[in-house]
Amino acid sequence: MYELFDEADGKGRAFLIRIARNRKTAGNEKILDAIRAKPCMGRVKTAVPRNSRAGVKEREAVLQIRHDRFQIKRPSILNKIKHLKDTQEATVIYVREEGQQDKAAEPVEWFLMANKKIESVEGAYEKAVWYMQRWKIERFHHVLKSGCAVEKLQERRMDKTTVLVLMYSVIATFIMNITYIARINPHFPCTVCFEEDEWKVLYCTANKTRKPPEKPYMIAEAVTYLSWLGGPKRAPSDGPPGVKTIWIGLEKLNTLLACKEWLA
Repeated sequence: MYELFDEADGKGRAFLIRIARNRKTAGNEKILDAIRAKPCMGRVKTAVPRNSRAGVKEREAVLQIRHDRFQIKRPSILNKIKHLKDTQEATVIYVREEGQQDKAAEPVEWFLMANKKIESVEGAYEKAVWYMQRWKIERFHHVLKSGCAVEKLQERRMDKTTVLVLMYSVIATFIMNITYIARINPHFPCTVCFEEDEWKVLYCTANKTRKPPEKPYMIAEAVTYLSWLGGPKRAPSDGPPGVKTIWIGLEKLNTLLACKEWLA
């Protein structure tokens, strides 16, 4: 990874990564030990989402923030690569949850590294918020691979494969948009994601009626109806539907729309 640091810095690219290796500085000090020893520079409150698999509820966490700038020493194994600089300057951010009472929940503890200078606690927390977005990135790739089955493409030419991956990426992004818009802005009208035929057929199918509503309903209701198509009705305690339920529901909705058009 030292080569990545060097290349990104040489090309003027910014990076933000989570680190695990206790790298040495130019003064032979270990960066993880050094950042742990620094006094807390500030605290922020944030919501930690629940982990249904581990049986951990959503909680509010108080995070201690520490950050410092280090000159990271080039690993000795890379000494033969002459174009690499002897040291690489980087910012290390240490985020640690304090006062965690739930023994079932693993406390938040992140060591992050960035090549951009950070001047304040607010700047360090901003980078931590950026890192939190990795869950959405991972969910996107889950939808792309499992929902859109992009790994099963059998095209013989790379240019065709590239175009198909791009098309499926748009579909995966649409599925993600529906899922998260309904959580963040549940009162938005369903027309932000669905055409008139789509939200009417969705309503009639989910509610087993032939009479669609005259006006569009909320996007949160649309997602609920999709979840009914994608699986059994959920209890209120189950939380909002996930991306897998949404893509199954959309697949069934598209089949119904195709049948409607063919029968018409």
